[in-house]
Amino acid sequence: MNSTSTSTPWLDLPAGGGPGDGKRIVLISGDEEYRSEESLPMLAGILAQHHGFSCRVLFAIDATSGCVDPGCQTNIPGLEALADADLLVIATRFRELPDAQMAHIDAYVRSGRPLIGLRTATHAFHYQRNPDSIFAHYGFASNGPGWEGGFGRRVLGETWVNHHGEHGVEGTRGVVEPASGSHPILRGVSDVVGPTDVYSVRDLPPDAVVLMRGLVTRDLSPDSSPVQDARNTSPMPLVWLRRVRNEQGVETRVLCSTIGASVDFACADLRRLLVNACYWLTGLGERIKPDGLVEPLAPYRPSWFGEGRYRPGQKPADVDPRG
Repeated sequence: MNSTSTSTPWLDLPAGGGPGDGKRIVLISGDEEYRSEESLPMLAGILAQHHGFSCRVLFAIDATSGCVDPGCQTNIPGLEALADADLLVIATRFRELPDAQMAHIDAYVRSGRPLIGLRTATHAFHYQRNPDSIFAHYGFASNGPGWEGGFGRRVLGETWVNHHGEHGVEGTRGVVEPASGSHPILRGVSDVVGPTDVYSVRDLPPDAVVLMRGLVTRDLSPDSSPVQDARNTSPMPLVWLRRVRNEQGVETRVLCSTIGASVDFACADLRRLLVNACYWLTGLGERIKPDGLVEPLAPYRPSWFGEGRYRPGQKPADVDPRG
């Protein structure tokens, strides 16, 4: 199902049959730690083959070798595909893209089309090399008027704060927010669990609607129980929705999930939540089925999280969207 040529620095997945027929999703990977270069092709395979969406996955690319390199913070080719995308899924961390590339993301954000931010997307960008860039306000440490906290806080609802759970030691169990239990995105979703820790969320904006909260678990196993301490007394938001109005007065529907490392996607209910979100954000909420297909196209074997643990030497054409 992969239509990508050996020289193309992205992964194109043509649509199979399904409700998403005619809808185009662009998924942007590029983080040093949580292996979005593995999870997003797998998710795109599900969306394309099982649900009919046309998907393009973009990667951080080493310009010399042409290989996927999550440590390359300054190059994500193919962003022009956002011009006709119906949905953006972004899972980047500390990117500082050239203005010519960043202009495509900025145009998409200003257009009012929907987007999903995963895990490190709360700190998707960081401007150190070129602090005078016209897009420096996207950086997570931005103090620009109206853009304090950058893309994370301005668009998603929160920037990077800290680890609420102990990183690499304690995991996450998602619990449905009672007031949101009937939301279509949660249809068929009951038990979201993952080995990455809960992120701290300091202060969501008033328009945010929490769908799930995250309990800190004792260890990284899927059946781990929540810890009994103050961190779980008032659980952090884990997944939320926003309707955010930009400077042009255009409203954008946004979903943010701070759980979303490649290993977290071993959880079927997390995959279901994200597939459901793609339906809802593209106007197909009435087509969401509680038992819709969310299985990867082949056994999914994600790499463990950690910097430097990516699979070296891969070109986009070598990435297997089956998992």
